[in-house]
Amino acid sequence: MRLHGKVALVTGGSHGIGQAIALNYAREGAKVAICGRGQAALDETVGIIRESGGAAVSYTVDVCDKQQVDDMVERLLAEWGAIDILVNNAGICDPAPFLDITESDWDRHMAINLKGTFLASQSVARAMVARGTKGSIIHMSSVNGLAAESDQVHYNATKAAMISMGMSMALELAPHGIRVNSLCPGFIETRLTQPLIQNGPAIAQYLKTIPMNRVGQPDEIATAAIFLASDDSRYMTGQSLVIDGGQLIKLS
Repeated sequence: MRLHGKVALVTGGSHGIGQAIALNYAREGAKVAICGRGQAALDETVGIIRESGGAAVSYTVDVCDKQQVDDMVERLLAEWGAIDILVNNAGICDPAPFLDITESDWDRHMAINLKGTFLASQSVARAMVARGTKGSIIHMSSVNGLAAESDQVHYNATKAAMISMGMSMALELAPHGIRVNSLCPGFIETRLTQPLIQNGPAIAQYLKTIPMNRVGQPDEIATAAIFLASDDSRYMTGQSLVIDGGQLIKLS
């Protein structure tokens, strides 16, 4: 078990990629805390982990609210004494043409995807530094942070900024033994991508942009998240790991 004895916090950990990471971390021996805004989904994920013999807790938190984030971190530290791994997975993507994006659309993406990542990272990193924890922080960016895709200017901007934030954090936190890396998934089967997946002609056309000609699965991102959280990547920081079936090389 590569994460035995570790404590992991996964934001947005009750659905899709976040849930897959939480479940796989638990299988690798980590105690897993997840947060989100839907209590029923949080309870379901915690239940799956506990039923398999793992340790899990959940928190109903708005990652855009600093006080809620800080309170969650304090409660988790009181519960398990440390946080070794943070995965900033909470995020949204509501496509819209650039000319139609409203100020509210822009602010919402910036708040959840970017500010939420900043708040959780700072709160957890402060706790790691105070306790001498040589931890791992992982940002869930996207291939959209590395290459443009239409109708997603606001989303693309947040994902590019997450990569830059991760590099800057890695530079400052390296002296404390804290590594910071970003994951950049391509097209993965989640709630957000279901409308396109279920549209036969549209998904057939979209798959032409992916050399491996298939949709990725959340577990395929989770295995990369295990790598970045474990000692297997102990000499890796400030990097972006792309898992996209080759889509980025075709886009570029």
